[in-house]
Amino acid sequence: MASVSLVAADPRRDAPVLQRWLADPHASFWEMGGHDVDAVCDYLASVVTDPYQDAWLGLVDGVPTFFAETYDPAHVLLSGIHDTVPGDLGMHVLIAPPGDHPRHGLTDAVFAAVMAWCFDELGAERVVVEPDARNHLIRRKNVRAGFTELRHVTIEDGAHSKAAVLSVCTRDDYRRSELAATGKALA
Repeated sequence: MASVSLVAADPRRDAPVLQRWLADPHASFWEMGGHDVDAVCDYLASVVTDPYQDAWLGLVDGVPTFFAETYDPAHVLLSGIHDTVPGDLGMHVLIAPPGDHPRHGLTDAVFAAVMAWCFDELGAERVVVEPDARNHLIRRKNVRAGFTELRHVTIEDGAHSKAAVLSVCTRDDYRRSELAATGKALA
């Protein structure tokens, strides 16, 4: 069984690999495909120095394989859009492009690890996500993880605006989900 872990992101160390992932077409919904390494480093630095956000590099068997962000939705992205409750934690996840040798079950295992991290390590009572409304793949993954889609919202983030689907998942919703039951192991 593979080992999946998360470590605090380091802008200088992680910007080159994250820039390659963001430049891949599969990451188009992040809208950072044109960023060079310096711009990605600046972005990461802005996240890790913000008291309401954190960035995490995900490792599978010690190899960088995914990136996650967690944030306080009362202060980042969803202020004025989402009625937060104590224990809410926003989350984003980006998985490396599959390359020539995709691993069956990787996205389920990564998503399960990130959800467990949010609940067990970071103490979330409810995880909040706001995927692009057009991103049907991640929306299906969210539903498999126990998320309930609440409503369509418009998120303004600097010069960017996105039509998103505000979704939430409680600790119990996740534990009862298809993903929790099947997504924990990666061969």
